[in-house]
Amino acid sequence: MRQGCRVSPSQRVPASGRGPARISRKVQLAVATKAIVGEKVGMTQVFDDQHRAVPVTVLKVAPVRIVQVKTPDKEGYSALQVTWGVTRNGSLPKPEAGHFASAGVEPGRRLVELRVDDSSGYEVGQELTAEVLAVGDHVDAIAVSKGKGFTGAMKRHNFKGQGAAHGNHKKHRSPGSIGACATPARVFKGTRMAGRVGGRQVTALNLEVVRADPEQELILVKGAVPGPRGGVVVLRDTVKAPAGGSR
Repeated sequence: MRQGCRVSPSQRVPASGRGPARISRKVQLAVATKAIVGEKVGMTQVFDDQHRAVPVTVLKVAPVRIVQVKTPDKEGYSALQVTWGVTRNGSLPKPEAGHFASAGVEPGRRLVELRVDDSSGYEVGQELTAEVLAVGDHVDAIAVSKGKGFTGAMKRHNFKGQGAAHGNHKKHRSPGSIGACATPARVFKGTRMAGRVGGRQVTALNLEVVRADPEQELILVKGAVPGPRGGVVVLRDTVKAPAGGSR
């Protein structure tokens, strides 16, 4: 060590040789203030006040019943477990049937969890409808995308492909070289190759609510929503402010 260079106690390396202890930092994630779940019906178009065609996705939002209210004191986070529709009690597994019975809520088709920033204003058995969202609100749509199955590199990663002539023999859609020479003698992790496409949870951000009709149990949002027709879609108020506007 050079003379005249002092080391503070916080910079000293512990005797174990592992270096200074890591500082734990809690990252505060943005959580929605309201949310609802529905089923995707399909796409259509409506006309706005200026007679412009607006592409929208139609979502059927039936009234949902709260089965469980999760709090930070008990579960460590705030969330609502909801269900909708009606199903026979005998068709449910016994643990799930007992869960509905202990809550005193009629069994529904599915159980979905809605993360919210504060669940203190909700109670078990309460109903939530499409009126949770209003026209002009910006929402995030969360759903499982359509599964495309096992596809090649051209479809999965938008590769150009190889030449169609000049001696190419049955390698037109091949991804090309994926390895190296004797060094490093392996294929690097993350190399873009063929594989499964779709079938993953996708979030479409900042979709505008064009229409909300609690009587017909419909919500129309501008743009496309991931997933097939009949798929379950969770709508929450957006956690990221739209570009050029406030949340």
